[in-house]
Amino acid sequence: MSASIRECLELQLLEMEMLFSMFPNKEDIILDDAKFVPSIRNYVEGIQHTLPPFVGYTVFVKTEDEKVKAEMHVSLPHSYPTKEPQLFVRSDSLEKQQHNDLNKGLSSFISSLDRGDLCIMNAVQWLKDNLPSYIQNIKHNTEPESDLKRLPTFHRMWIYSHHIYRQELKKKILDCAKCLNLSGFCLTGKPGIICVEGEKDHCEEFWRDIRYPNWKHISCKHAETIEVTGTIDNLRLFTSFEELIFAAHGDYGLRNDYHMDLGQFFDYLKQHQSEHIFQILFGIEGRS
Repeated sequence: MSASIRECLELQLLEMEMLFSMFPNKEDIILDDAKFVPSIRNYVEGIQHTLPPFVGYTVFVKTEDEKVKAEMHVSLPHSYPTKEPQLFVRSDSLEKQQHNDLNKGLSSFISSLDRGDLCIMNAVQWLKDNLPSYIQNIKHNTEPESDLKRLPTFHRMWIYSHHIYRQELKKKILDCAKCLNLSGFCLTGKPGIICVEGEKDHCEEFWRDIRYPNWKHISCKHAETIEVTGTIDNLRLFTSFEELIFAAHGDYGLRNDYHMDLGQFFDYLKQHQSEHIFQILFGIEGRS
C-alpha cells in the first residue's frame, strides 16, 4: 500500500510542477501550506516515514477574454490520481444556483475521466471552456423581481474542533465571519469551538469555506434555524464576532498544546443564554 501511495504522491509532485510552469505568476496558484512540497518530496525519497498532509491549493482561472475570473480550490487525497480529487469553484460573477450547476458539471466531467490519470489541468481547461456558458445562463434565467422580497432565515451553528492553534487559520475564521456579517465567537486552543449566527446562506458559506479543503476533526455539533419575522439582529445572541482566549493549563513546548479553562467558557455561554450548548458540545453538564 505504501508503495502505491508513494507512486501517487510522485505523480502529484509532477503535476504541481506542470501547473507552476503553466501558471508562472505566483498569484495564479497558491498552496494552502508552503510545507506541502518538501514534506511530500521527503516522503517520496524515503527521508520521512510518516505520511505528509493532504495537498491543497487554489488555482485562479480566467476565461480567454479575461472578463470572468474564478478560483478552483483543489484538495488531493493521498491516493490521487487513483481516486478523484476534491474540487470546488467559486466566482464573483456567478449566483448561487449557477455555482451549484457549475460544480456539478465539473464533478461530472472529472468522474468521466479514467482514474489513474492526472486531471487537474484538464479541470482547469474545462473551467476555461465552460465558465462563460454559466454566466450566460444567469442572463437567460433572470426574472423580474417579485414585489414581495423573500424573508431571510436566521441560522446559528455550533462547531467543534479538536484544536485551533494556527494563526493563519484563526485569521481566516475571523475574516470570513466578518465578511459574511456573522456574529459569534471562535474559542482558540484545545478544544476549538466556533459559533456563527446570521443569515442561513451566509452561515453555510462560512462552514463550507473554513472546513475546505480537508480540515480533520471538525464537526457541526448543533444548528438552530428560525424564520425571521422582524430583523436578523433581534435574534442574535452575540453582538459581533470575536476570538475568545481564556486561561489555559498545560504547555508542551513548541506545540503550545494547552487546554482551555472550560469553566470560564461555561460562564461565557451563560452570559449569552447558551449554557445548554455545553452538554451538546462535550457530553457533560457544565459548571462554573
